[in-house]
Amino acid sequence: MADVYVFGSNLAGRHGAGSALHARTYFGAQYGNGIGRQGNSYAIPTKDHELRVLPLHRIKKYVDDFLQYAIEHYYESFNVVEIGCGLAGYTPDQIAPLFRGHCGNVNLPERFKVILDK
Repeated sequence: MADVYVFGSNLAGRHGAGSALHARTYFGAQYGNGIGRQGNSYAIPTKDHELRVLPLHRIKKYVDDFLQYAIEHYYESFNVVEIGCGLAGYTPDQIAPLFRGHCGNVNLPERFKVILDK
């Protein structure tokens, strides 16, 4: 079983830059698919179909869906990058709380962990 790379995407699935391009190149993310499991990756949208940044309440819905998926796939390990903190322009202080209550098989970036441990 391989680790799953969890990255920020856009709803159009244009994995052309940042962690999305990395996911497409190395972890099987599918161009044109902006949500959910793809190969050894999992896409969490942070931008819409026109590549506009999604509001936090919309990103939270996708994070919640991912966290439920991780619970159901407890036998896999999910490595989350700092989604939304690159091209989408959010800060770790804004995104990390969306992952509060994550299960043990979800590995968060160090900056997210520090924020959640406060």
